[in-house]
Amino acid sequence: MKYMLLIHHGSTPVPGTDAWEALTDDEKGAIFAGYKAITETPGVEPGAWMQPPDTATTVRVQDGRTLTTDGPFAEIKEAIGGYCIYEADDLDAAIELASKVPAANWGGAVEVRPLVER
Repeated sequence: MKYMLLIHHGSTPVPGTDAWEALTDDEKGAIFAGYKAITETPGVEPGAWMQPPDTATTVRVQDGRTLTTDGPFAEIKEAIGGYCIYEADDLDAAIELASKVPAANWGGAVEVRPLVER
């Protein structure tokens, strides 16, 4: 079964922020190493890193008119910062991998969702 791991950054420190600069070099290295380990896990198809949520544009169509709003659909703390696809034996394996995503340990969360296979 394939699962999408949607990475919600929450309050996770990310490069270019004051919170990131407040981390020690060892902490920064551990975060980079954690993501590297995820992308090197057999069965993982790495996704793309996304720009910060405040760069998003949300699109809706109402009465045939396209409406746009600056910013993400969800609140910033709930916004998705990245994703990957993981072909796992079962949900437990996907959850185990999700628990290793650095964001899950630094103030964020990982949503694990099975994909519809055709």
